[in-house]
Amino acid sequence: MAEKGILVVVSGFSGAGKGTLMKRLMEKYDNYALSVSATTRAPRPGEEHGREYFFHTKQEFEELILQDALIEYAQYVENYYGTPKAYVEKQLNAGKDVILEIEIQGALKVKKKLPDTLLLFVTPPTAGELKNRLVNRGTETMEVIESRLRRASEEAQGMSEYDYILINDQIEECVDKMHAIIQSQHEAVKNRRDFIEKITEEIAVFEKGEEE
Repeated sequence: MAEKGILVVVSGFSGAGKGTLMKRLMEKYDNYALSVSATTRAPRPGEEHGREYFFHTKQEFEELILQDALIEYAQYVENYYGTPKAYVEKQLNAGKDVILEIEIQGALKVKKKLPDTLLLFVTPPTAGELKNRLVNRGTETMEVIESRLRRASEEAQGMSEYDYILINDQIEECVDKMHAIIQSQHEAVKNRRDFIEKITEEIAVFEKGEEE
């Protein structure tokens, strides 16, 4: 049976490069699965059910909430977004390390429900660099950029709740560091309970003076 995967939640400021980081991680290493969120928003052109999102009606989504079928969920601008429990568990049981990209509030809800979750927060090296990245993307007005920076100021208050801070300066270096942190969790005591139980039972035989 495959060793169970680790559930990893990645959050970070808008402009920190989370998307690029995760895309590169998936290209470079093959033991990861990205969690697919459920949503009630309509699919955009080119999006497929089960690939970008699991698309549901409001009634279907509320049924999932009632069945406790979501690890976490939230409502943004009239639409629900959430993390389906069955999909994540299937990937973890297959030995994949599952990465979930969500905001701080959702991340803390996941940690509360599943305490063994690894929380990673991605940030540029400086506030000036954060602003530069948002400006250089060239996709948003200054007004939107300023609102993202104000939001970053609020988000910074939650950074200390995370297990690790990843400074995304050089992308390749950051990807390798992220991979190393996640893989190290496989050896953490909390993720080695089955092994500890097994070897403790085996070693107990020596106490009785029997040798194998």
